[in-house]
Amino acid sequence: MLLHTFVRRIAGVAMTAALATGSAFAHAATDADTVAQAVERLRVAMVASDGATLTKLIENDLTYGHSSGKLEDRAAFLKTLDGTNSFKSIALTNQTVQVNGDNAWVRHVFDSVNNLPDGKTSTAHIGVLQVWKKHPDGWRLFARQAYLLPKE
Repeated sequence: MLLHTFVRRIAGVAMTAALATGSAFAHAATDADTVAQAVERLRVAMVASDGATLTKLIENDLTYGHSSGKLEDRAAFLKTLDGTNSFKSIALTNQTVQVNGDNAWVRHVFDSVNNLPDGKTSTAHIGVLQVWKKHPDGWRLFARQAYLLPKE
């Protein structure tokens, strides 16, 4: 009888641990999905030159690095994009999202068609690393660094 009770207790502890672990994994997946949704909202806002949405999605102390080495703070980033129609299109591929507590990093390939002041267009094919911070009202972009990809 004592052995039977012991086995039941061990089984109960194992079941509780399994449920807790499953819950933690489900929570992490939800955070990763939420970050991916924030990345998509940022992409759409950049193409639409939607300053109001961009403002909500970025940190006050944003650092935004271009593949050329140019760095922008929040004000410069917003000035460059708000109402300027800088992009004709942006496509993000090969995206990965990793969440660690209230921080997340995102990597993807960024392909864009850029509107130039003379009415012509140019293209970009770059790699990007983004760092996002979690807040009660959602995820915000804290840092972004682009880098040149090898020519194919």
